[in-house]
Amino acid sequence: MAAFPRPYIISSSRGVAMKIVVYAICKNEEQFVERWMQSMSEADQVVVLDTGSTDNTVQRLRDRGAAVTQETIRPWRFDAARNRSLELTPEDADVCVCTDLDEVFHPGWRDALERAWTSDADQAAYRYTWSFNADGSEGVVFWAEKIHTRTGWRWVHPVHEVLQRTGSPGARITAAGVQLDHHPDPRKSRGQYLPLLELSVAEDPADDRNMHYLGREYMYRGRWDDCIATLRRHLAMPTAVWRDERAASMRYIARSLAEKGDWRDARDWYLRAIAEAPHLREPYMDLAMLLYRREEWEGVLYFTGCALDIQDRPRTYISEAASWGSLPMDLRAIALYHTGRIPEAAEAAREACRLEPSNRRLEGNAALLERLAQRSAGEEDPPFTGI
Repeated sequence: MAAFPRPYIISSSRGVAMKIVVYAICKNEEQFVERWMQSMSEADQVVVLDTGSTDNTVQRLRDRGAAVTQETIRPWRFDAARNRSLELTPEDADVCVCTDLDEVFHPGWRDALERAWTSDADQAAYRYTWSFNADGSEGVVFWAEKIHTRTGWRWVHPVHEVLQRTGSPGARITAAGVQLDHHPDPRKSRGQYLPLLELSVAEDPADDRNMHYLGREYMYRGRWDDCIATLRRHLAMPTAVWRDERAASMRYIARSLAEKGDWRDARDWYLRAIAEAPHLREPYMDLAMLLYRREEWEGVLYFTGCALDIQDRPRTYISEAASWGSLPMDLRAIALYHTGRIPEAAEAAREACRLEPSNRRLEGNAALLERLAQRSAGEEDPPFTGI
């Protein structure tokens, strides 16, 4: 059964009909087809470039009404594949929506997009949940911008590709109510990312964003010296001016130094990250974790307190789930316990449980601290569980 039973007759705030086309690239993703096509069914058309599936992805997509083209991209690079998939969208499309098969829109996304779209718009920002925690709560959340007009755009960079304008800029609107969730296959290899990032930096060594991503990738792979050297290069670039990302580079340098056993330099780099972006929780929490491992409890309390003073979570990908979950109160409970402030520790532990109710370790700590808070002074303390 086709997924697109209605013609494009819905009116937008522009007062005219809009043709909305979803486009995507895929390879061996049959497990996601039904869910994805159901989610995309609010569009007028779905266009997919399959780059070499050996499973039933192509047939399942076609059975659900998608227009599928099969081509091989050699050498492989994500921007080339995205550009080819965009070329396959019909020229009369008013709005193109780029998603992947492991992503799902919340129902009603089309109506929300049409309400937000304006006559001078050429791109829309929307809320994107990139990851989820083990209990199903949101992890990393930021605002993505992969909804755009049919012409005036191209994708650039071999990996971590982004849209680049090729024509006169229009207005970027915010599509409140459009929510896209990412549910990836954890078994899928991302091994190609590092060589593609290295290629991206070689092609455009002046691009600070790619330099940052490359240094971060080295950190993920435990290549501490490469991470440190690359992110120092990032920080020295004249175009590297976004404070959030600069602070992240400093944090990753600090993390690499800590892994190498140089905790003093790691501490100093975390302090630099805090000074660079004092409006972010993450630098404070990273330093609190370093001090936790060194059992410097007063420092843990100070820096978790600084983190908790920040109430507004930013809309960027720099915002990490742990800093906005149970971790700050969890660390405070442990530090308060070790400094003898048991009633306060119990209160912090209860709050950590509220923020992550399915965590058994947190539940155990909270129950223990509740008992300790009620006991008479002088009794032997039972064992306490850290992170």
